[in-house]
Amino acid sequence: MAQWAKSQRQIFPGSIFSPMKYCRWWQSTGLLTLLLWGFLPHTAQAETNTDNTSLVVDTSPIPADLVVPTHIGPAEIDGPTTRRSTAPSTRKSTMAQVTSVSQLSDIRPTDWAFQALQGLVERYGCIAGYPNQTYRGTRAISRYEFAAGLNTCMSRVTELLNAATQDQVTPADRRLIQKLQSEFVTELANLKNRREALTVQTQTLTQQQFSTTTRLFGQAVFGIQGTNQTNVDFFPRDGQTERTGQALTTFGYNLQLALATSFSGNDLLLTGLQTGNINSNAPNVLTNMGRLGYESATNNRVVVSDLSYRLTIAPNFGLLIGPVGVNPENTFRGINPLEGYGQGAISLFGQRNPILSLGNTSAGVGFDWQIARRASLQGVYSAALANQPTDGVFGERWTAGAQLSLAPTDTVNVGLNYLFSRNADGLINPGIGDAQLLSPFVFNATGFDTHAYGATIAWRVMPHWTIGAWGGWTNSKARQLSGSVQTSNWMVFSAFPDLFAPGNFGGLMIGQPPKITRSTLPDGANFPNFSTGGQAGGQVDGSLHLEAFYRAQLSAKISVTPGLLIIFNPNHNKNNDTLVQGVLRATYQF
Repeated sequence: MAQWAKSQRQIFPGSIFSPMKYCRWWQSTGLLTLLLWGFLPHTAQAETNTDNTSLVVDTSPIPADLVVPTHIGPAEIDGPTTRRSTAPSTRKSTMAQVTSVSQLSDIRPTDWAFQALQGLVERYGCIAGYPNQTYRGTRAISRYEFAAGLNTCMSRVTELLNAATQDQVTPADRRLIQKLQSEFVTELANLKNRREALTVQTQTLTQQQFSTTTRLFGQAVFGIQGTNQTNVDFFPRDGQTERTGQALTTFGYNLQLALATSFSGNDLLLTGLQTGNINSNAPNVLTNMGRLGYESATNNRVVVSDLSYRLTIAPNFGLLIGPVGVNPENTFRGINPLEGYGQGAISLFGQRNPILSLGNTSAGVGFDWQIARRASLQGVYSAALANQPTDGVFGERWTAGAQLSLAPTDTVNVGLNYLFSRNADGLINPGIGDAQLLSPFVFNATGFDTHAYGATIAWRVMPHWTIGAWGGWTNSKARQLSGSVQTSNWMVFSAFPDLFAPGNFGGLMIGQPPKITRSTLPDGANFPNFSTGGQAGGQVDGSLHLEAFYRAQLSAKISVTPGLLIIFNPNHNKNNDTLVQGVLRATYQF
Protein backbone atom coordinates (compact mmCIF):
# COMPACT_ATOMS: atom_id res chain seq x y z
CA MET A 1 0.00 0.00 0.00
CA ALA A 2 2.98 2.31 0.35
CA GLN A 3 3.22 2.31 -3.43
CA TRP A 4 -0.40 3.41 -3.73
CA ALA A 5 0.16 6.17 -1.18
CA LYS A 6 3.06 7.42 -3.25
CA SER A 7 1.15 7.23 -6.51
CA GLN A 8 -1.70 9.29 -5.10
CA ARG A 9 0.64 12.26 -4.86
CA GLN A 10 1.90 11.80 -8.40
CA ILE A 11 -1.23 11.09 -10.44
CA PHE A 12 -3.02 14.20 -11.57
CA PRO A 13 -6.83 14.02 -11.25
CA GLY A 14 -8.43 13.32 -14.60
CA SER A 15 -5.19 12.75 -16.43
CA ILE A 16 -4.27 9.54 -18.23
CA PHE A 17 -2.66 8.43 -14.98
CA SER A 18 -5.84 8.05 -13.00
CA PRO A 19 -7.06 4.42 -13.05
CA MET A 20 -10.55 5.84 -13.09
CA LYS A 21 -9.71 7.82 -16.21
CA TYR A 22 -10.08 4.52 -18.01
CA CYS A 23 -13.31 3.74 -16.18
CA ARG A 24 -15.58 6.10 -18.09
CA TRP A 25 -18.48 4.36 -16.42
CA TRP A 26 -17.49 6.25 -13.26
CA GLN A 27 -16.53 9.56 -14.55
CA SER A 28 -16.61 11.95 -17.20
CA THR A 29 -13.54 11.81 -19.30
CA GLY A 30 -10.26 13.29 -18.64
CA LEU A 31 -11.43 16.43 -16.92
CA LEU A 32 -13.37 14.64 -14.51
CA THR A 33 -11.87 13.07 -11.54
CA LEU A 34 -10.85 11.03 -10.03
CA LEU A 35 -9.75 9.48 -6.94
CA LEU A 36 -6.06 9.84 -6.95
CA TRP A 37 -4.06 12.81 -5.75
CA GLY A 38 -2.40 14.87 -8.40
CA PHE A 39 -0.13 13.55 -11.08
CA LEU A 40 1.63 16.89 -10.67
CA PRO A 41 2.61 17.78 -7.11
CA HIS A 42 3.16 21.48 -7.82
CA THR A 43 0.75 22.40 -10.63
CA ALA A 44 -2.93 22.05 -11.22
CA GLN A 45 -5.84 22.52 -13.57
CA ALA A 46 -9.40 23.38 -12.67
CA GLU A 47 -11.28 20.09 -12.54
CA THR A 48 -15.04 19.58 -12.60
CA ASN A 49 -16.51 17.34 -9.93
CA THR A 50 -20.01 16.05 -9.37
CA ASP A 51 -21.28 19.28 -7.92
CA ASN A 52 -19.58 20.99 -10.85
CA THR A 53 -17.28 23.03 -8.69
CA SER A 54 -13.82 23.51 -10.12
CA LEU A 55 -11.05 21.98 -8.06
CA VAL A 56 -7.75 23.83 -8.23
CA VAL A 57 -5.02 21.89 -6.48
CA ASP A 58 -2.79 23.89 -4.15
CA THR A 59 0.38 24.88 -5.97
CA SER A 60 2.59 24.91 -2.89
CA PRO A 61 5.13 22.08 -2.53
CA ILE A 62 3.80 18.95 -0.89
CA PRO A 63 5.26 18.59 2.63
CA ALA A 64 7.34 15.50 3.21
CA ASP A 65 5.27 14.55 6.25
CA LEU A 66 1.90 14.84 4.50
CA VAL A 67 -0.42 11.98 5.42
CA VAL A 68 -1.69 10.41 2.19
CA PRO A 69 -4.74 8.12 2.43
CA THR A 70 -4.38 4.88 0.52
CA HIS A 71 -8.07 4.23 -0.19
CA ILE A 72 -8.87 4.81 -3.86
CA GLY A 73 -12.07 2.82 -4.18
CA PRO A 74 -15.37 3.87 -5.73
CA ALA A 75 -16.73 5.07 -2.40
CA GLU A 76 -14.92 8.31 -3.19
CA ILE A 77 -16.99 8.80 -6.35
CA ASP A 78 -20.10 10.94 -6.36
CA GLY A 79 -21.14 10.88 -9.98
CA PRO A 80 -20.34 10.87 -13.66
CA THR A 81 -17.91 13.73 -13.64
CA THR A 82 -15.98 13.22 -10.46
CA ARG A 83 -12.38 14.36 -10.53
CA ARG A 84 -12.21 14.58 -6.80
CA SER A 85 -8.73 14.78 -5.34
CA THR A 86 -8.15 12.85 -2.17
CA ALA A 87 -5.42 15.27 -1.21
CA PRO A 88 -5.33 15.26 2.59
CA SER A 89 -5.34 18.34 4.73
CA THR A 90 -3.59 17.06 7.85
CA ARG A 91 0.00 16.36 8.72
CA LYS A 92 1.50 13.55 10.75
CA SER A 93 1.52 14.36 14.43
CA THR A 94 5.06 13.19 15.07
CA MET A 95 5.78 13.80 18.78
CA ALA A 96 9.21 14.45 20.26
CA GLN A 97 10.14 13.63 23.87
CA VAL A 98 11.09 16.63 26.04
CA THR A 99 13.04 16.65 29.30
CA SER A 100 12.13 20.14 30.51
CA VAL A 101 8.93 22.14 30.29
CA SER A 102 11.00 25.11 29.12
CA GLN A 103 11.53 23.27 25.82
CA LEU A 104 7.85 23.84 24.98
CA SER A 105 7.71 27.33 23.45
CA ASP A 106 3.96 27.82 23.91
CA ILE A 107 3.94 26.99 27.66
CA ARG A 108 4.22 29.94 30.09
CA PRO A 109 4.69 29.89 33.90
CA THR A 110 1.42 31.81 34.15
CA ASP A 111 -0.55 28.98 32.49
CA TRP A 112 -2.93 27.34 34.94
CA ALA A 113 -1.58 23.85 34.10
CA PHE A 114 2.10 24.84 34.19
CA GLN A 115 2.92 23.02 37.44
CA ALA A 116 1.12 19.86 36.35
CA LEU A 117 3.01 19.78 33.05
CA GLN A 118 6.29 20.54 34.82
CA GLY A 119 5.79 17.58 37.13
CA LEU A 120 4.84 15.19 34.33
CA VAL A 121 7.81 16.28 32.20
CA GLU A 122 10.57 16.66 34.76
CA ARG A 123 9.56 14.04 37.33
CA TYR A 124 8.08 11.31 35.15
CA GLY A 125 9.25 12.10 31.61
CA CYS A 126 5.96 11.07 30.00
CA ILE A 127 5.00 14.18 28.05
CA ALA A 128 5.99 14.72 24.40
CA GLY A 129 5.87 17.84 22.26
CA TYR A 130 5.51 18.48 18.54
CA PRO A 131 8.61 18.72 16.30
CA ASN A 132 8.35 22.53 16.32
CA GLN A 133 8.76 22.54 20.13
CA THR A 134 5.10 23.28 20.93
CA TYR A 135 2.63 21.46 23.16
CA ARG A 136 -0.69 22.85 21.80
CA GLY A 137 -2.39 22.58 25.14
CA THR A 138 -5.64 24.18 23.97
CA ARG A 139 -6.32 21.50 21.33
CA ALA A 140 -9.27 19.27 22.22
CA ILE A 141 -8.64 15.52 22.56
CA SER A 142 -10.92 12.51 22.83
CA ARG A 143 -11.17 10.27 25.87
CA TYR A 144 -9.34 7.60 23.90
CA GLU A 145 -6.42 9.96 23.31
CA PHE A 146 -6.37 10.86 26.98
CA ALA A 147 -6.42 7.18 27.90
CA ALA A 148 -3.46 6.54 25.60
CA GLY A 149 -1.49 9.37 27.22
CA LEU A 150 -2.44 8.21 30.68
CA ASN A 151 -1.29 4.71 29.84
CA THR A 152 2.13 6.11 28.84
CA CYS A 153 2.50 7.94 32.15
CA MET A 154 1.35 4.91 34.12
CA SER A 155 3.89 2.74 32.35
CA ARG A 156 6.59 5.25 33.27
CA VAL A 157 5.47 5.27 36.90
CA THR A 158 5.58 1.47 36.96
CA GLU A 159 9.16 1.59 35.68
CA LEU A 160 10.09 4.02 38.42
CA LEU A 161 8.47 1.84 41.06
CA ASN A 162 10.26 -1.25 39.80
CA ALA A 163 13.52 0.68 39.92
CA ALA A 164 12.84 1.41 43.58
CA THR A 165 12.86 5.13 43.02
CA GLN A 166 10.26 5.60 45.71
CA ASP A 167 11.50 9.09 46.53
CA GLN A 168 10.23 10.34 43.17
CA VAL A 169 6.69 9.04 43.65
CA THR A 170 4.83 10.51 46.60
CA PRO A 171 1.82 8.89 48.34
CA ALA A 172 -0.34 11.66 46.89
CA ASP A 173 0.85 10.70 43.41
CA ARG A 174 -0.05 7.07 44.04
CA ARG A 175 -3.56 8.00 45.20
CA LEU A 176 -4.03 10.18 42.10
CA ILE A 177 -2.86 7.37 39.82
CA GLN A 178 -5.22 4.89 41.46
CA LYS A 179 -8.09 7.35 41.02
CA LEU A 180 -7.29 7.86 37.34
CA GLN A 181 -6.99 4.11 36.82
CA SER A 182 -10.44 3.60 38.27
CA GLU A 183 -12.01 6.45 36.30
CA PHE A 184 -10.58 5.38 32.93
CA VAL A 185 -10.66 1.62 33.39
CA THR A 186 -13.34 1.27 30.67
CA GLU A 187 -11.45 3.40 28.14
CA LEU A 188 -8.19 1.55 28.80
CA ALA A 189 -9.91 -1.80 28.34
CA ASN A 190 -11.55 -0.62 25.10
CA LEU A 191 -8.23 0.68 23.84
CA LYS A 192 -6.59 -2.67 24.49
CA ASN A 193 -9.44 -4.54 22.78
CA ARG A 194 -9.29 -2.27 19.74
CA ARG A 195 -5.55 -2.78 19.43
CA GLU A 196 -5.95 -6.54 19.59
CA ALA A 197 -8.79 -6.46 17.03
CA LEU A 198 -6.71 -4.34 14.64
CA THR A 199 -3.83 -6.77 14.99
CA VAL A 200 -6.10 -9.68 14.03
CA GLN A 201 -7.59 -7.75 11.09
CA THR A 202 -4.14 -6.79 9.83
CA GLN A 203 -2.99 -10.39 9.95
CA THR A 204 -6.15 -11.55 8.13
CA LEU A 205 -5.81 -8.93 5.40
CA THR A 206 -2.15 -9.79 4.91
CA GLN A 207 -3.00 -13.46 4.45
CA GLN A 208 -6.09 -12.99 2.26
CA GLN A 209 -5.35 -9.86 0.23
CA PHE A 210 -5.77 -10.14 -3.53
CA SER A 211 -2.53 -8.34 -4.31
CA THR A 212 -0.12 -5.89 -2.73
CA THR A 213 0.14 -3.93 -5.98
CA THR A 214 -3.34 -4.18 -7.55
CA ARG A 215 -6.74 -2.66 -6.75
CA LEU A 216 -10.04 -3.86 -8.22
CA PHE A 217 -12.87 -1.56 -9.36
CA GLY A 218 -16.14 -2.57 -10.93
CA GLN A 219 -19.47 -1.36 -12.22
CA ALA A 220 -22.60 -3.22 -13.29
CA VAL A 221 -25.35 -1.51 -15.27
CA PHE A 222 -28.84 -2.97 -15.75
CA GLY A 223 -30.89 -1.28 -18.44
CA ILE A 224 -34.52 -1.43 -19.56
CA GLN A 225 -35.07 0.55 -22.75
CA GLY A 226 -38.00 0.86 -25.14
CA THR A 227 -38.73 2.67 -28.42
CA ASN A 228 -41.82 3.58 -30.41
CA GLN A 229 -42.69 2.35 -33.89
CA THR A 230 -41.62 4.70 -36.69
CA ASN A 231 -42.12 5.02 -40.44
CA VAL A 232 -38.77 5.52 -42.17
CA ASP A 233 -37.88 6.97 -45.57
CA PHE A 234 -35.17 4.41 -46.21
CA PHE A 235 -34.28 5.84 -49.62
CA PRO A 236 -34.02 9.59 -48.96
CA ARG A 237 -35.35 12.27 -51.27
CA ASP A 238 -38.11 10.14 -52.79
CA GLY A 239 -40.70 11.21 -50.20
CA GLN A 240 -41.79 7.63 -49.48
CA THR A 241 -41.61 5.74 -46.16
CA GLU A 242 -40.50 2.32 -47.35
CA ARG A 243 -39.59 0.76 -44.00
CA THR A 244 -40.97 0.56 -40.47
CA GLY A 245 -38.82 0.90 -37.38
CA GLN A 246 -39.78 -1.63 -34.73
CA ALA A 247 -41.35 -0.77 -31.39
CA LEU A 248 -39.32 -2.82 -28.95
CA THR A 249 -38.50 -3.11 -25.25
CA THR A 250 -35.27 -4.79 -24.14
CA PHE A 251 -33.58 -5.62 -20.83
CA GLY A 252 -29.85 -6.22 -20.57
CA TYR A 253 -26.64 -5.53 -18.69
CA ASN A 254 -23.13 -4.15 -19.03
CA LEU A 255 -20.45 -5.29 -16.57
CA GLN A 256 -16.93 -3.88 -16.41
CA LEU A 257 -14.03 -4.71 -14.12
CA ALA A 258 -10.81 -2.71 -13.91
CA LEU A 259 -7.56 -3.85 -12.31
CA ALA A 260 -5.24 -0.94 -11.48
CA THR A 261 -1.68 -2.07 -10.75
CA SER A 262 1.26 0.03 -9.61
CA PHE A 263 4.74 -1.52 -9.57
CA SER A 264 6.77 1.48 -8.45
CA GLY A 265 4.28 4.12 -7.32
CA ASN A 266 5.10 6.16 -10.44
CA ASP A 267 3.17 3.96 -12.87
CA LEU A 268 -0.18 2.28 -13.52
CA LEU A 269 -1.01 -0.84 -15.50
CA LEU A 270 -4.72 -0.83 -16.33
CA THR A 271 -6.47 -4.07 -17.25
CA GLY A 272 -10.13 -3.79 -18.20
CA LEU A 273 -12.58 -6.66 -18.66
CA GLN A 274 -16.07 -6.22 -20.08
CA THR A 275 -19.10 -8.36 -20.78
CA GLY A 276 -22.74 -7.64 -21.54
CA ASN A 277 -25.67 -8.18 -23.87
CA ILE A 278 -27.10 -4.73 -24.66
CA ASN A 279 -26.82 -4.45 -28.43
CA SER A 280 -27.32 -1.34 -30.54
CA ASN A 281 -30.94 -0.88 -31.61
CA ALA A 282 -29.88 0.81 -34.88
CA PRO A 283 -30.75 -2.19 -37.13
CA ASN A 284 -34.25 -2.32 -35.64
CA VAL A 285 -35.16 1.38 -35.55
CA LEU A 286 -33.22 2.08 -38.81
CA THR A 287 -31.10 4.90 -37.37
CA ASN A 288 -27.96 5.09 -35.23
CA MET A 289 -29.14 8.28 -33.53
CA GLY A 290 -30.88 6.37 -30.74
CA ARG A 291 -27.75 4.52 -29.59
CA LEU A 292 -27.17 4.36 -25.84
CA GLY A 293 -23.98 5.10 -23.95
CA TYR A 294 -24.03 1.83 -21.98
CA GLU A 295 -24.30 -0.59 -24.91
CA SER A 296 -22.16 -3.74 -24.57
CA ALA A 297 -22.47 -5.93 -27.64
CA THR A 298 -20.24 -8.78 -26.42
CA ASN A 299 -23.02 -11.42 -26.37
CA ASN A 300 -22.11 -12.37 -22.79
CA ARG A 301 -18.48 -13.04 -23.75
CA VAL A 302 -15.74 -11.54 -21.60
CA VAL A 303 -13.45 -9.30 -23.65
CA VAL A 304 -10.38 -7.24 -22.81
CA SER A 305 -11.55 -3.64 -23.08
CA ASP A 306 -8.33 -2.00 -21.84
CA LEU A 307 -4.71 -3.04 -21.49
CA SER A 308 -2.45 -0.02 -21.14
CA TYR A 309 0.52 1.19 -19.13
CA ARG A 310 1.02 4.72 -17.77
CA LEU A 311 4.38 6.02 -16.57
CA THR A 312 5.53 9.37 -15.20
CA ILE A 313 8.56 10.51 -17.20
CA ALA A 314 9.00 13.88 -15.47
CA PRO A 315 7.19 15.77 -12.67
CA ASN A 316 4.82 17.30 -15.25
CA PHE A 317 4.86 14.74 -18.06
CA GLY A 318 3.43 11.25 -18.35
CA LEU A 319 3.35 8.58 -21.04
CA LEU A 320 0.61 6.13 -22.02
CA ILE A 321 1.12 3.04 -24.19
CA GLY A 322 -0.92 -0.08 -24.81
CA PRO A 323 -2.41 -2.51 -27.34
CA VAL A 324 -6.01 -1.93 -26.17
CA GLY A 325 -7.81 1.18 -24.94
CA VAL A 326 -5.37 3.87 -26.13
CA ASN A 327 -7.36 6.43 -28.13
CA PRO A 328 -8.43 10.09 -27.91
CA GLU A 329 -11.39 9.27 -25.66
CA ASN A 330 -9.18 7.71 -22.98
CA THR A 331 -6.24 10.10 -23.38
CA PHE A 332 -7.81 13.56 -23.51
CA ARG A 333 -9.10 15.13 -20.30
CA GLY A 334 -12.88 15.39 -20.35
CA ILE A 335 -14.83 18.63 -20.17
CA ASN A 336 -18.46 17.48 -20.38
CA PRO A 337 -19.87 17.16 -16.81
CA LEU A 338 -22.61 14.82 -18.11
CA GLU A 339 -20.22 12.16 -19.36
CA GLY A 340 -20.32 8.71 -17.76
CA TYR A 341 -22.49 5.96 -19.18
CA GLY A 342 -23.31 4.52 -15.76
CA GLN A 343 -23.94 7.81 -13.96
CA GLY A 344 -24.35 10.51 -16.60
CA ALA A 345 -26.01 10.93 -19.98
CA ILE A 346 -27.99 7.94 -21.25
CA SER A 347 -27.20 8.39 -24.96
CA LEU A 348 -23.98 7.75 -26.85
CA PHE A 349 -24.13 11.22 -28.41
CA GLY A 350 -24.44 12.76 -24.94
CA GLN A 351 -21.10 11.36 -23.75
CA ARG A 352 -18.68 13.60 -25.67
CA ASN A 353 -17.93 15.36 -28.94
CA PRO A 354 -18.19 12.59 -31.59
CA ILE A 355 -14.99 13.69 -33.35
CA LEU A 356 -13.06 12.08 -30.47
CA SER A 357 -14.27 8.68 -31.72
CA LEU A 358 -12.98 9.06 -35.29
CA GLY A 359 -11.50 5.84 -36.63
CA ASN A 360 -12.62 3.65 -33.72
CA THR A 361 -8.96 3.07 -32.85
CA SER A 362 -7.51 1.22 -29.86
CA ALA A 363 -3.73 0.55 -29.85
CA GLY A 364 -1.06 3.21 -29.63
CA VAL A 365 0.78 5.74 -27.51
CA GLY A 366 -0.25 8.98 -25.80
CA PHE A 367 1.03 11.62 -23.41
CA ASP A 368 -0.25 14.12 -20.84
CA TRP A 369 1.81 17.28 -20.29
CA GLN A 370 0.94 19.81 -17.61
CA ILE A 371 2.25 22.98 -19.26
CA ALA A 372 1.20 25.38 -16.51
CA ARG A 373 -1.09 25.50 -13.51
CA ARG A 374 -4.18 26.08 -15.66
CA ALA A 375 -3.11 24.56 -18.96
CA SER A 376 -2.27 21.05 -20.11
CA LEU A 377 -1.70 19.31 -23.43
CA GLN A 378 -2.62 15.73 -24.32
CA GLY A 379 -1.62 13.90 -27.50
CA VAL A 380 -2.23 10.45 -28.95
CA TYR A 381 -1.46 8.20 -31.91
CA SER A 382 -3.77 5.20 -32.19
CA ALA A 383 -4.33 2.44 -34.77
CA ALA A 384 -7.50 0.43 -35.37
CA LEU A 385 -5.89 -2.78 -36.69
CA ALA A 386 -2.44 -2.67 -35.10
CA ASN A 387 -2.43 -6.43 -34.48
CA GLN A 388 -3.32 -7.34 -38.07
CA PRO A 389 -0.44 -8.14 -40.48
CA THR A 390 -2.56 -6.79 -43.34
CA ASP A 391 -2.66 -3.31 -41.77
CA GLY A 392 -0.47 -2.87 -38.69
CA VAL A 393 0.39 0.19 -36.62
CA PHE A 394 1.05 2.51 -39.59
CA GLY A 395 -1.44 1.09 -42.08
CA GLU A 396 -4.68 2.48 -43.50
CA ARG A 397 -6.67 2.92 -40.27
CA TRP A 398 -5.20 5.24 -37.65
CA THR A 399 -5.88 8.50 -35.82
CA ALA A 400 -3.55 11.11 -34.32
CA GLY A 401 -4.60 14.15 -32.37
CA ALA A 402 -4.09 16.60 -29.53
CA GLN A 403 -6.16 18.49 -26.99
CA LEU A 404 -5.32 21.72 -25.21
CA SER A 405 -7.12 21.72 -21.84
CA LEU A 406 -7.57 25.10 -20.16
CA ALA A 407 -9.04 26.36 -16.89
CA PRO A 408 -9.07 30.15 -17.36
CA THR A 409 -11.00 30.59 -14.09
CA ASP A 410 -12.03 28.41 -11.17
CA THR A 411 -15.47 27.92 -12.74
CA VAL A 412 -14.66 27.45 -16.44
CA ASN A 413 -13.08 24.49 -18.25
CA VAL A 414 -12.24 24.47 -21.97
CA GLY A 415 -10.97 21.77 -24.32
CA LEU A 416 -9.69 22.50 -27.85
CA ASN A 417 -9.23 19.50 -30.17
CA TYR A 418 -7.52 18.68 -33.44
CA LEU A 419 -7.42 15.19 -34.96
CA PHE A 420 -6.22 13.65 -38.20
CA SER A 421 -7.75 10.30 -39.14
CA ARG A 422 -7.02 7.98 -42.07
CA ASN A 423 -9.43 5.25 -43.11
CA ALA A 424 -9.55 2.83 -46.02
CA ASP A 425 -13.26 3.05 -46.88
CA GLY A 426 -16.28 5.33 -46.61
CA LEU A 427 -16.65 5.14 -42.81
CA ILE A 428 -15.17 7.72 -40.45
CA ASN A 429 -16.76 5.98 -37.43
CA PRO A 430 -17.91 8.71 -35.05
CA GLY A 431 -20.49 6.15 -33.88
CA ILE A 432 -23.47 8.46 -34.31
CA GLY A 433 -25.11 10.46 -37.10
CA ASP A 434 -23.57 10.59 -40.59
CA ALA A 435 -20.75 8.10 -40.07
CA GLN A 436 -20.78 7.02 -43.74
CA LEU A 437 -19.37 9.39 -46.36
CA LEU A 438 -19.74 7.31 -49.54
CA SER A 439 -22.78 6.05 -51.37
CA PRO A 440 -23.40 2.38 -50.44
CA PHE A 441 -23.19 1.56 -54.16
CA VAL A 442 -19.49 2.59 -54.27
CA PHE A 443 -18.61 2.04 -50.63
CA ASN A 444 -15.01 0.88 -51.18
CA ALA A 445 -14.21 3.28 -54.01
CA THR A 446 -11.87 5.41 -51.90
CA GLY A 447 -10.42 5.98 -48.48
CA PHE A 448 -10.40 9.35 -46.74
CA ASP A 449 -7.98 11.60 -44.86
CA THR A 450 -10.00 13.54 -42.28
CA HIS A 451 -9.07 16.73 -40.46
CA ALA A 452 -11.31 17.32 -37.42
CA TYR A 453 -11.61 20.39 -35.20
CA GLY A 454 -13.61 20.67 -32.00
CA ALA A 455 -14.13 22.70 -28.84
CA THR A 456 -15.97 22.05 -25.57
CA ILE A 457 -16.67 24.50 -22.75
CA ALA A 458 -18.30 24.05 -19.33
CA TRP A 459 -19.15 26.96 -17.02
CA ARG A 460 -20.26 26.48 -13.42
CA VAL A 461 -22.71 29.34 -13.12
CA MET A 462 -23.47 28.48 -9.50
CA PRO A 463 -22.63 25.54 -7.20
CA HIS A 464 -25.58 23.47 -8.40
CA TRP A 465 -25.85 24.53 -12.02
CA THR A 466 -23.38 24.14 -14.90
CA ILE A 467 -24.00 25.01 -18.53
CA GLY A 468 -21.85 24.24 -21.54
CA ALA A 469 -21.62 23.37 -25.20
CA TRP A 470 -19.46 21.68 -27.79
CA GLY A 471 -19.05 21.86 -31.52
CA GLY A 472 -17.21 19.74 -34.07
CA TRP A 473 -16.35 20.09 -37.76
CA THR A 474 -14.63 17.63 -40.09
CA ASN A 475 -13.23 17.87 -43.61
CA SER A 476 -12.55 14.51 -45.27
CA LYS A 477 -10.48 14.46 -48.46
CA ALA A 478 -10.97 11.46 -50.77
CA ARG A 479 -7.67 9.77 -51.63
CA GLN A 480 -8.68 7.80 -54.75
CA LEU A 481 -11.37 10.22 -55.99
CA SER A 482 -11.66 13.95 -56.38
CA GLY A 483 -13.62 16.05 -53.93
CA SER A 484 -14.22 16.06 -50.18
CA VAL A 485 -16.95 15.70 -47.55
CA GLN A 486 -17.62 18.03 -44.62
CA THR A 487 -19.64 17.31 -41.47
CA SER A 488 -20.64 19.26 -38.37
CA ASN A 489 -22.20 18.53 -35.00
CA TRP A 490 -23.08 20.55 -31.90
CA MET A 491 -24.55 20.15 -28.44
CA VAL A 492 -25.76 22.48 -25.67
CA PHE A 493 -26.10 21.01 -22.18
CA SER A 494 -27.08 21.88 -18.63
CA ALA A 495 -26.11 19.89 -15.52
CA PHE A 496 -27.83 20.00 -12.12
CA PRO A 497 -25.81 18.27 -9.37
CA ASP A 498 -27.53 17.53 -6.05
CA LEU A 499 -30.91 18.14 -7.69
CA PHE A 500 -33.64 17.72 -5.03
CA ALA A 501 -31.24 15.77 -2.76
CA PRO A 502 -27.47 15.49 -2.15
CA GLY A 503 -25.81 13.05 -4.55
CA ASN A 504 -28.56 13.14 -7.15
CA PHE A 505 -27.88 14.47 -10.63
CA GLY A 506 -29.98 15.85 -13.47
CA GLY A 507 -29.15 16.72 -17.05
CA LEU A 508 -30.68 18.34 -20.14
CA MET A 509 -29.14 18.18 -23.62
CA ILE A 510 -30.13 19.45 -27.05
CA GLY A 511 -28.01 19.17 -30.17
CA GLN A 512 -27.44 18.00 -33.72
CA PRO A 513 -25.66 14.68 -34.37
CA PRO A 514 -22.95 14.67 -37.08
CA LYS A 515 -24.42 15.85 -40.37
CA ILE A 516 -22.93 16.00 -43.88
CA THR A 517 -23.16 19.68 -44.74
CA ARG A 518 -21.23 19.52 -48.01
CA SER A 519 -20.17 16.67 -50.33
CA THR A 520 -18.30 17.32 -53.60
CA LEU A 521 -17.38 13.79 -54.69
CA PRO A 522 -18.01 12.69 -58.29
CA ASP A 523 -21.61 11.94 -59.27
CA GLY A 524 -22.75 8.59 -57.98
CA ALA A 525 -20.42 8.65 -54.95
CA ASN A 526 -22.08 11.21 -52.65
CA PHE A 527 -24.00 9.75 -49.72
CA PRO A 528 -26.74 12.37 -49.08
CA ASN A 529 -28.26 11.82 -52.55
CA PHE A 530 -27.32 8.16 -53.05
CA SER A 531 -30.91 7.09 -53.81
CA THR A 532 -31.32 9.68 -56.58
CA GLY A 533 -28.01 9.33 -58.40
CA GLY A 534 -25.46 10.38 -55.79
CA GLN A 535 -25.02 13.95 -56.99
CA ALA A 536 -22.96 16.47 -55.01
CA GLY A 537 -24.63 18.23 -52.10
CA GLY A 538 -25.21 18.01 -48.36
CA GLN A 539 -28.11 16.91 -46.19
CA VAL A 540 -31.10 19.17 -46.78
CA ASP A 541 -32.81 18.52 -43.45
CA GLY A 542 -31.35 18.32 -39.96
CA SER A 543 -31.94 16.04 -36.98
CA LEU A 544 -32.44 17.36 -33.46
CA HIS A 545 -31.39 15.39 -30.37
CA LEU A 546 -33.29 16.10 -27.12
CA GLU A 547 -32.35 14.27 -23.92
CA ALA A 548 -33.29 14.49 -20.25
CA PHE A 549 -32.36 12.25 -17.33
CA TYR A 550 -32.41 12.23 -13.54
CA ARG A 551 -30.09 10.07 -11.46
CA ALA A 552 -31.39 9.19 -7.99
CA GLN A 553 -28.55 8.10 -5.71
CA LEU A 554 -30.11 5.44 -3.48
CA SER A 555 -26.87 4.78 -1.61
CA ALA A 556 -23.16 5.47 -1.98
CA LYS A 557 -22.84 2.70 -4.58
CA ILE A 558 -26.33 2.24 -6.06
CA SER A 559 -28.24 4.64 -8.30
CA VAL A 560 -31.32 4.52 -10.54
CA THR A 561 -31.68 6.78 -13.59
CA PRO A 562 -34.87 7.27 -15.61
CA GLY A 563 -34.29 9.06 -18.90
CA LEU A 564 -35.99 10.16 -22.10
CA LEU A 565 -34.42 10.50 -25.55
CA ILE A 566 -36.26 12.13 -28.48
CA ILE A 567 -34.84 12.35 -32.03
CA PHE A 568 -36.65 14.70 -34.41
CA ASN A 569 -36.10 14.06 -38.16
CA PRO A 570 -33.92 10.94 -37.67
CA ASN A 571 -31.16 10.47 -40.26
CA HIS A 572 -31.49 14.19 -41.11
CA ASN A 573 -34.73 13.46 -42.99
CA LYS A 574 -37.95 15.29 -42.16
CA ASN A 575 -39.98 12.47 -43.74
CA ASN A 576 -38.98 10.10 -40.92
CA ASP A 577 -41.16 9.80 -37.84
CA THR A 578 -39.85 11.12 -34.54
CA LEU A 579 -38.01 8.45 -32.54
CA VAL A 580 -38.86 8.32 -28.81
CA GLN A 581 -36.88 6.13 -26.42
CA GLY A 582 -37.42 5.68 -22.70
CA VAL A 583 -34.75 4.28 -20.39
CA LEU A 584 -34.53 3.01 -16.82
CA ARG A 585 -30.90 2.42 -15.82
CA ALA A 586 -29.65 0.94 -12.53
CA THR A 587 -25.95 1.26 -11.67
CA TYR A 588 -24.01 -0.68 -9.05
CA GLN A 589 -20.42 0.27 -8.21
CA PHE A 590 -17.95 -1.76 -6.21
